[in-house]
Amino acid sequence: MSSLLPKSSDRTRVRYEALLEVAESIAAHRQLSTLIAELNRCLKRLVSFDFIGLTLLDTKERVVRLHVLETERPVDLSDHPVLGYEDGPTVETLDTRQPYYVPNLEAELRYPLLRELLGRHGIESFCVLPLFTAQRDLGGLSFGSLHKDACSPDDIEFMQHVARQVAVAVDNALNSEAAVAYEEQLARERDRLRTLLEINNAVVSCLDSKQLFQAIAAALRRTFGQDFASLMIYDPEAKVLRLQVLDFPEGLGAIREDAVVPLEGPAGVVFRTREARKFTPEEIHAISAIAGEVFAQEGLRSLCIAPLIAPNSVLGTLNLGSRVDNFFSDGDLQYLSQAAGQVAIALDNALSYERIAELNERLSEEKVYLEDEIRTDNRFEEIVGQSRALNAILRQVETVAPTDSTVLIYGETGTGKELMARAIHQLSSRRQGTFVKLNCAAIPTGLLESEMFGHEKGAFTGAIAQRIGRFELAHRGTMFLDEVGEIPLELQTKLLRVLQEREFERLGSSHTLRTDARLVAATNRDLTEMVEERQFRADLYYRLNVFPITVPPLRDRREDIPLLVRYFVQQYARRMNRRITSIPSETLQALTRYHWPGNIRELQNFIERAVILSPGSSLEAPVRELKRVAPKTQPAAAVAVTLADAEKDAILRALEESGGRVGGEQGAAARLGMKRTTLQAKMRKLGIGSGRG
Repeated sequence: MSSLLPKSSDRTRVRYEALLEVAESIAAHRQLSTLIAELNRCLKRLVSFDFIGLTLLDTKERVVRLHVLETERPVDLSDHPVLGYEDGPTVETLDTRQPYYVPNLEAELRYPLLRELLGRHGIESFCVLPLFTAQRDLGGLSFGSLHKDACSPDDIEFMQHVARQVAVAVDNALNSEAAVAYEEQLARERDRLRTLLEINNAVVSCLDSKQLFQAIAAALRRTFGQDFASLMIYDPEAKVLRLQVLDFPEGLGAIREDAVVPLEGPAGVVFRTREARKFTPEEIHAISAIAGEVFAQEGLRSLCIAPLIAPNSVLGTLNLGSRVDNFFSDGDLQYLSQAAGQVAIALDNALSYERIAELNERLSEEKVYLEDEIRTDNRFEEIVGQSRALNAILRQVETVAPTDSTVLIYGETGTGKELMARAIHQLSSRRQGTFVKLNCAAIPTGLLESEMFGHEKGAFTGAIAQRIGRFELAHRGTMFLDEVGEIPLELQTKLLRVLQEREFERLGSSHTLRTDARLVAATNRDLTEMVEERQFRADLYYRLNVFPITVPPLRDRREDIPLLVRYFVQQYARRMNRRITSIPSETLQALTRYHWPGNIRELQNFIERAVILSPGSSLEAPVRELKRVAPKTQPAAAVAVTLADAEKDAILRALEESGGRVGGEQGAAARLGMKRTTLQAKMRKLGIGSGRG
């Protein structure tokens, strides 16, 4: 190829012209790739070579990287673009400031890895020229040929002049690239600092957690451009994460607010380890197949999660997602961790404010409620009596009170079922909490749900403000539902959910609330008959009837009547500022003989009237009223007993005639004209054996 080059007399002039052209190219080309391409074009006329390449030092990794390669022949060095310092002559040329020329590749013994690489592509000779400036060493300018002895000493000397100019150009280009990268980094840092400032401003100005996160999500979107952002808060009672706030404008609905997220998912991993992390779809699916399916449905391909670490705990996680693969960089992960620190402070403040506001509201509600309690029945809180029947019941109360089991109290009206419920509360570990009662028969059906669970403003006509329900008031205390048999069927389902899941929603709200209230229920109705007649849900009955207690009527504990009379006399005399020191024995005898159909409540009201009518120190009770009532009521009781006996005899006779069979066409139920289940209930009530089905 050298015969095609200009003659020696003209070569010097041409080469200097080429140097001027190189200098002009350096001024015209700011990118190294276009500069090397231009060198390849203008130097081909003066020096014989088949490729020209630019290699640069990587001082951190101690390698030489192929930066640009220009060739018109099928020579490909891209499969090995990196050589160690000791694997090539570039570092040697920089140390000696001299070119390294190999006229015959077969004679190259110092760098076998380079010889093998060049030989594989047919290179027979090559030259490496050092690229350096007064400030630093840059790398090397390499020429290679498919022929041996391709370069003369004059060619190498000329190429050294070229290399000096190329070194200046490379240094300028690298400085320019570094400046551009630095400007881009400064711009990113500026944007991120601006985002942190916006988050900080949100911390100061927003106390509502939803408003706070909406402001934070908007700021993060301007910085990251994510498709998805969410805030998950840890629920220590359920030991799960709850997706409290979601920012997903183009979501398809697979991810929803208030979703319960187990700790086994990606967010749970970050929550437990307290370390921010990026996830690919494959990593998400490997951790949790359910989470992998959900993110796949939404088309999310990148996930970046940071823990929300408060001073004393981990509150939850901050989650960003994108529909682009490998969307988040390591720098993004580090920055998100910084943002999460700000968010954690803000969230801790917001949650503390919400807890304080909620506690203030609850305390206000409890104050009104307890004041109402004091005005009504709290003055009769003590249980008075020493009868065997009462002591048996109190032993049951002592047994069940320390547990958190549901208690169902049976008893006639006025027997003191609420006092038993209060005793259970006072003997339990919840005695520091609130005892909240609700008489289900005293509230209109349409308002009973609102009384139980509360409502939001505007939930129905007349709901002019938010109202906390009784189950919220009873959180960590005891909820007493009196007359539970009066709850309508459609509301029984929601009550069952509270018992099973300990969660509910206020009327007009989709936000799920949790309650840790112990339930004590009471009724004067036969719930088993109501279940059979489908007036009461069987599953709710089983949940209520965990520990049944039956309070005996006053006529079954007559030995307690004198104690109760003295107790009520003292209470009412003190309230009316009377001094009553004696109760006539005939009065006590009359009161003890009376059967008290209204039980303790009737006795209480009678004694109040007696104290009002007593002007002196002796109780003057109107016992003649009891005598007038007794003749009317006693025969009724006797009739009831007679009917019961007759009913029992009829059932026994029908069972005998049917051979002990209850159901079927020839069974006792058919003979008596009643349902099999009704007959079985009556048999249990009358103490008759079960017979045959």
